[in-house]
Amino acid sequence: MLPNTRLCSFEGDLLPDPSVYRRLIGRLLYLTVSRPDITFTIHKLSQFISQPRQPHLDAAHHLLRYLKTAPGQGLFFSANSSLQLRAFSDADWGSCLDSRQSTTGFCIFLGDSMISWKAKKQSIVSRSSAEAEYRALASTASELAAIHIASNPVFHERTKHIELDCHFIREKLVAGIVKLLPIRSRHQLADVFTKALPASLLFPLLAKMAVHDIHSPS
Repeated sequence: MLPNTRLCSFEGDLLPDPSVYRRLIGRLLYLTVSRPDITFTIHKLSQFISQPRQPHLDAAHHLLRYLKTAPGQGLFFSANSSLQLRAFSDADWGSCLDSRQSTTGFCIFLGDSMISWKAKKQSIVSRSSAEAEYRALASTASELAAIHIASNPVFHERTKHIELDCHFIREKLVAGIVKLLPIRSRHQLADVFTKALPASLLFPLLAKMAVHDIHSPS
């Protein structure tokens, strides 16, 4: 998606046949299973399937042109990867033009292999960027805890009643379960899941995510 694209529910002409847009988005949803680079765009476009308009279809066609340039692009899983869990979390404050809700984005790595990622609109409006970031952190930590528990069944009984409240992150920090590190914008992989990025930023981040095009010249 072009970085300056601003989509909302009420700008542009309604499509005469909305089923065309709905079928297209429905098919593209399956691609997000192996193409994290289009996750944010599909997340955004799927918000308009009830009343799609021409700008929404134009953005979808732009996405199709992007996909055609690299049909072999996908995730690479290294056989020599470590077993350390790492996560990148980000939030785009008030990015929804219709509701002013923020967007949460995160990606989780097992060693160098990305195993989980998400772009999702937050359920309530955050009053500050710090609040939006905090909610994104809580969502990411919850996903990390779920992965850790799933791979360590012995922890299940003692953690099945974990309370997700506003002090979730603080508790994990004090317990030493989560360690927060500052990340410069150009290294923030979660940006891919919260906003449209220019090619100069997108492709270097995808390379760090081990997203490769098998058809590109080596």
